[in-house]
Amino acid sequence: MAIIDFQGVCVDFPVFNSTGRSLKKRLMSVATGGQLSEDATGVVVIRALENLTFKFEDGERVALLGHNGAGKTTLLRVLSGVYAPTSGNAIIQGVLGSLIDISLGIDPEASGLDNIYIRGRLLGMSAAEIKAKTPEIVEYSELGDFIEMPVRTYSTGMHMRLAFTISTTLRPQILLMDEWLSVGDEGFKHKAEARMNDVVQSTNILVIATHSRELALKTCTRALWLEHGKIKMDATSSEVCDAYFGPAA
Repeated sequence: MAIIDFQGVCVDFPVFNSTGRSLKKRLMSVATGGQLSEDATGVVVIRALENLTFKFEDGERVALLGHNGAGKTTLLRVLSGVYAPTSGNAIIQGVLGSLIDISLGIDPEASGLDNIYIRGRLLGMSAAEIKAKTPEIVEYSELGDFIEMPVRTYSTGMHMRLAFTISTTLRPQILLMDEWLSVGDEGFKHKAEARMNDVVQSTNILVIATHSRELALKTCTRALWLEHGKIKMDATSSEVCDAYFGPAA
């Protein structure tokens, strides 16, 4: 069973180098995804998320909608544990996996095989799990003998095939994504699409930030519309998409 339960969650970022009056004035006057204010000491504070209250449970597929800077990425980072709430309570129960940066930790000087171990450990896999899954990763990535070559010798497509295959080996209870992953040439894209669908189907809760109406409607049952770090609308994906993108033609 997986649960994500946010109650009044806020995330603030102090800007410590903005003490100059002209800089503060300039910061206060520009448009921003969050909200700008000053604390009691005069330090500029950006409120990236404000009073987020929602609950995701097993079976939910949630799209995060909103313009650039609306707070989607910040929310994903709170969910993944990169950021901690400044105030409020965030309860996350379940094994969590992230497909936000599938190349994180890949060492270009190390071989493909070595990077399977490095990336696998970053994903929380044990050495035994990595050893057991390595043959399947090697076969699926279609790298052949290049698997023993340094990653710096790979083409961009080869690099992405390796990173994608390693990252989608796990089947987490909570899956976080920033847009849908599509990698490789046409032949591999079909494999990748099938693998992505399998990963999504096997997860208890999916949270995906997207700008695509089609993806939100096809993949998700629910959507959160974020604006300036606040929830503007929380309803079914079709209801939120009609409000955010406009009624379907």
